[in-house]
Amino acid sequence: MPETPHIVSDVMTQTVVAVGRDASFKEIVRTMEQWKVSALPVLEGEGRVIGVVSEADLLPKEEFRDTDPSLYEQRGRLSDVARAGAVTAEELMSTPAITVHPDVTLAHAARIMALRRVKRLPVVDDMAMLQGIVSRADLLKVFLRSDEDIEEEVRRTVVSYLFPATSHAIHVNVHEGVVTLRGHIRDTSLISVAVRLVRAVEGVVDVEPHLESTAPGHPEGSP
Repeated sequence: MPETPHIVSDVMTQTVVAVGRDASFKEIVRTMEQWKVSALPVLEGEGRVIGVVSEADLLPKEEFRDTDPSLYEQRGRLSDVARAGAVTAEELMSTPAITVHPDVTLAHAARIMALRRVKRLPVVDDMAMLQGIVSRADLLKVFLRSDEDIEEEVRRTVVSYLFPATSHAIHVNVHEGVVTLRGHIRDTSLISVAVRLVRAVEGVVDVEPHLESTAPGHPEGSP
């Protein structure tokens, strides 16, 4: 049976740099520079995430530094104009924070990042307490798996699962994350299922199925 997909807690960074709601503008800038990050969770109490402050939230301060926003800008960019005059994390942060739970799959986290156009997500528990942070780079770690590891998992969790009687006749090759399946099978309707299951294996870049039906008079499983 195919394995459970990796989840956010498998790849997230547990040591997280954050600031409190009263952190000053310059403290936020210094923290970002010191830790080489572009966004910081904003916490209150014992670690509950109440927002996120990013470089984009800080830029209006510089953008409007030597000029007053026009009436058109004031109407169309109310939040940016407000941030230009902000001096604390609470005034600067985007809230509510876009977060993710540690048991969410990497695919789901990637969809959230894409849809909400963010580069990282605070990881929180059911009480919104900070558990870690997951970035785009963290989600890409699965593609560092070796071809050998991917091949072994494909054989064990897909080929043996779908084709138990003829798994020995299905040839699996993996190169740079691209999985090629070759061989003869009895039920060609399973090809699309095999492709879907292989594609779900962590680290797979693409799937190339070259599976053919066992021809009449052609011994099943022969090359």
